[in-house]
Amino acid sequence: MEQPIKILIVEDNVIIADDMQSMLEEIGYEIVDNVIVYEQAEEVLRSKQVDLVLIDIILASDKTGIDLGKHIRENYDIPFIFVTSNSDRATVENAKTVQPNGYLVKPFEQQDLYTSIEIALSNFVQSKEKPRPTSSSAPDSTADVGSGSVLKNSIFVKKQHLYYRIQFEDIMFIKADNVYLEVNTVDKKFLVRSPLKDYLQKLPQDKFYRAHKSYIVNVDHIDAINSKDIMINNTLIPISKDFKEFIISAMNS
Repeated sequence: MEQPIKILIVEDNVIIADDMQSMLEEIGYEIVDNVIVYEQAEEVLRSKQVDLVLIDIILASDKTGIDLGKHIRENYDIPFIFVTSNSDRATVENAKTVQPNGYLVKPFEQQDLYTSIEIALSNFVQSKEKPRPTSSSAPDSTADVGSGSVLKNSIFVKKQHLYYRIQFEDIMFIKADNVYLEVNTVDKKFLVRSPLKDYLQKLPQDKFYRAHKSYIVNVDHIDAINSKDIMINNTLIPISKDFKEFIISAMNS
């Protein structure tokens, strides 16, 4: 099931923080929490699911937003963006030491915020893609990194102007259609522009297999099988000889 991007706001100016939250919720993001100091942010990161953090550099605590950025970089595999009034050389150079995924200078408009988040997510997604060699003894399988940020057994799929989190377990099968892929989940379909082989490398190798030249399937969703097809959610999917032998072998093991 699709889930909107979950964002943590760390901003000690309550008026600015509330404005940011309103802007983000209007676009379609989900605000996990809105906090003012390092310690509160640390607690939220520890206890809740967060996909991206917006951080003011100057906070109402001894520790700064840069300290928080360092903490995130060392302990969490998620992107963060500095949102600050400070654009002087010293502050920028200091911020660069923790490698933020973006730097947005106040004041800003909703479109500036949206653009910064989308670019940060997109770049983070691309940086996480690491193809893994497939086994020669079984159908193509894949690494456990996703199209971008694969966090807690999920993958991000872009639909219109947002990236949605899709749980791997909810993906039933993927069908190649010219230059696009049709990602079929338990309740929705998404179109992704990618070669089938490349997308396979972004999915867990123990669940997803190339069943046919035009299909990737999640074996957990197979309902029935015959000599030429499998059935997933009342959809007949053709299978290759190698995949049929693999499934039969797995069933008999």
